[in-house]
Amino acid sequence: MTTRPQPEEDTARQGPSGSTYLDDELDTVLLGGRERVAVEVVDYDPSWPARFEAERNRIVTALGDRARRVEHIGSTAVPDLAAKPIIDVLVEVDDPDDEAGYREPLECVGYQLRVREPGHRMFRTTTRNVHVHLWRAGGPDVERYLTLRDWLRSHPEDRKLYEQVKRSLAGRDWRDMNYYAEAKGPVIAEIMARASADP
Repeated sequence: MTTRPQPEEDTARQGPSGSTYLDDELDTVLLGGRERVAVEVVDYDPSWPARFEAERNRIVTALGDRARRVEHIGSTAVPDLAAKPIIDVLVEVDDPDDEAGYREPLECVGYQLRVREPGHRMFRTTTRNVHVHLWRAGGPDVERYLTLRDWLRSHPEDRKLYEQVKRSLAGRDWRDMNYYAEAKGPVIAEIMARASADP
C-alpha cells in the first residue's frame, strides 16, 4: 500500500457497506485479506543493514538484471531510528504490472505476493519480517522513498520527531498494518515538505 497523508481518525470513516474506506481499498489490493496487528517498534538494531544485504543478494540472484536497482528503505535503513523489526526493500523493475517477469523467481526464493496495486507489488517472507516493494524504475514513488530515507539519515530533529510519532502509535490494536501506515501520514507529509523545500 502507498501511504497517503491522512490522520488516523479519517481512516475510520464509514463507507456505504459499513466498512471503512480503507477497508474497502485494502480488500481490493491485499492477497489473503486484512490482518489485525499490534505494531511493535523497537530500538535501532545495528544488524539491520547486514540483514538487508542478505535479502538484496537473494533478490539479485533471483531476478538478475530484471532488478534495475535494489535499495534499503524504511526506518530500518536509518541509523539510530526506532522501527518495526521488518526490513523494507525497494526493487526497481521495468514494469511492476508485468508479474510474469519476476513473480515466479521471487516465490522460488521464499517471497510471497501480498499486495497487488497498479504500478506496485509487495512481497514478504513467510515470517513477515521482510517486505519487498517493486516499483517502476525511475518513478516518483522511488524518489519519494529515497528522499525520505536520506533526509532522516541526515536530519536528527526530524528523525526524533518521526520516532516519537511511531512510538505513540505502537502497541495499538490496528485493523491492519496499513492503518498504522496511514496514521503516520501527517508526520511524513510534514517531513517531506521540509525535504522538498531544501535547496
